[in-house]
Amino acid sequence: MTEFWLISAPGEKTCQQTWDKMNMATSQTNLSTNHKFNIPELKVGTLDVLVGLSDELAKLDSFVESVVRKVAQYMADVLEDSRDKVQENLLANGVDLVTYVTRFHWDMAKYPIKQSLKNISEIMSKQVSQIDNDLKARASAYNSLKGNLQSLERKNVGSILTRSLADIVKKEDFVLDSEYLITLLVVVPKTSYPDWQKTYETLSEMVVPRSTKLLFEDQDSGLFSVTLFRKAIDDFKHKARENKFMVRDFQYNEEEMKADKEEMTRLSTDKKKQFGPLVRWLKVNFSEAFITWIHIKALRVFTESVLRYGLPVNFQAMLLQPNRKNVKKLREVLQDLYKHLDSSATVIDASMDIPGLNLSQQEYYPYVYYKIDCNLLENYF
Repeated sequence: MTEFWLISAPGEKTCQQTWDKMNMATSQTNLSTNHKFNIPELKVGTLDVLVGLSDELAKLDSFVESVVRKVAQYMADVLEDSRDKVQENLLANGVDLVTYVTRFHWDMAKYPIKQSLKNISEIMSKQVSQIDNDLKARASAYNSLKGNLQSLERKNVGSILTRSLADIVKKEDFVLDSEYLITLLVVVPKTSYPDWQKTYETLSEMVVPRSTKLLFEDQDSGLFSVTLFRKAIDDFKHKARENKFMVRDFQYNEEEMKADKEEMTRLSTDKKKQFGPLVRWLKVNFSEAFITWIHIKALRVFTESVLRYGLPVNFQAMLLQPNRKNVKKLREVLQDLYKHLDSSATVIDASMDIPGLNLSQQEYYPYVYYKIDCNLLENYF
């Protein structure tokens, strides 16, 4: 499972004892794989600030997770045919996400612990908001390019009733620059080839005899050219339609066709040029956003533990990776282990709507609990 439970419980005589007790109760019976989650000594501040911060961190956690998922999913979009490579590009500090989370260490350079918790959370918020804004701008530019290219590509595939004919017809297929004659292109169902050959010369007056030629075929139809006098166009089109022959609205224009081909080449080149830098940006900023997200989880555990267990700061943060088959059992064991915390004076009753603790919005347990799900593309493929 790529799901982790980040929990904390108050230190007993020592925090090590808290860890040993939980570890013995869960890992020996194969309920979970456990890791200590190291949170440095952060500045506590006042209770009022902590209560307000608890609310803000809940919103920030949700926002940052949404950005992490957006970057991951856009990486999958951009990598198109190499989606199996998506996972190997979703790294945090150069390692896979599970390794990063299980070996988490607070980044002192990015988030100096001498700063207040509020300042640290504001730094995190600014960083991730910038990533979110940059992602929107980059995605919009790349999607527009990709969309224009796909639209041109779509014109070159599909039924000959609708597709572009630029790469099918040649200059020599047409009578050009004639005051009186014109070449039309007609789509004829394969089953009607004999009818076409028999009737095309008599569909209207002024059709040049033996002027038809099969230029291209797809699964269902063929594209035929036919030459006639300009004054007979409307009559010919009308009679052709009655016989289920479709005249394509097409004029041979070398300049226009050349411009289309050049536009397609330009868009294709631009897309290739943007692809590398965009993937690099996504890798770097996914890592940044994910690292920030896990630091926010650490901040939440710290804040909530102080609010629940009181001062001086004395708790052990622990990361559990549940065994998929034993999730329910693990929850029961943790309940037994920590149910005494619920009746202590420092614990808030879950039924009370207390600002700061968000109890009504989330699952409530006698121990501090947050979920970290490293499977960021679960519903994507």
